[in-house]
Amino acid sequence: MNSHHFAPPRLSLRFFPIWQRHLLVWKKLAASSIIGHIADPMIYLLGLGYGLGSLLPQMGGTSYLVFLAAGTICYSTMNSASFEALYSGFSRMKEQRTWEAIMNTPVTLDDIVLAEMLWAASKSLLSGVTVLVAVWLLGLSHSPMLLWLAPLALMVGLCFAAMGLIVTALAPSYDFFMYYFTLVITPMMLLCGVFFPVEQLPPLWQNVSSALPLTHAVNIARPLMSGNAPPHALLHVAVLLGYALTGFYVSLVLFRRRLSQ
Repeated sequence: MNSHHFAPPRLSLRFFPIWQRHLLVWKKLAASSIIGHIADPMIYLLGLGYGLGSLLPQMGGTSYLVFLAAGTICYSTMNSASFEALYSGFSRMKEQRTWEAIMNTPVTLDDIVLAEMLWAASKSLLSGVTVLVAVWLLGLSHSPMLLWLAPLALMVGLCFAAMGLIVTALAPSYDFFMYYFTLVITPMMLLCGVFFPVEQLPPLWQNVSSALPLTHAVNIARPLMSGNAPPHALLHVAVLLGYALTGFYVSLVLFRRRLSQ
């Protein structure tokens, strides 16, 4: 890599027309996309929540269904942002060569990568809010604190979009993404308190869990679901933003190297 690859991001408002372009394309497939993003988390929420929840005592002072709902919102936003940054982002970069066409205009790669991250986060926000509405309709919680889950979903989306773009910058093909889902996303889903309290894990895995971004998202979401202010909220927010900013910069460096070859 040369020194140009490590230069600070040079950003402008030119990212916004790119974001709008992605929105216009998505609108053509919006119905099937929304159904796809909500089906998976709702299956977990209703299947495990009512099925397994009927066999379990209260967990963390709430029913298992409410406990699971908080984790499901975080899990659904993580998945939505990851899929968009990986599969859709890779398609636009390599298969459709959309990035190449955009860079023939007065737009820089930095703006394109920022637009990709913000678009993936926007889709994850939609996914999280959709599950949040379902939670409200099911009567699991009507606390005004639930409204804070919307900005949390956006923050989680930014975090995992940035991480996903790192993998996209390294990927030679779509098959490469299976390693990321198998080795990163699935373990996080199991270790970060989505389905059961992190305290049930052995001490070593609790330490691993405390460093993972999904854990910090769940630690914010679960108290909000019960109508309480999350303890150490600023720490959790700082970790999520740290992952997002670091991931964006690392992915930008990798994209600069890849597209200059």
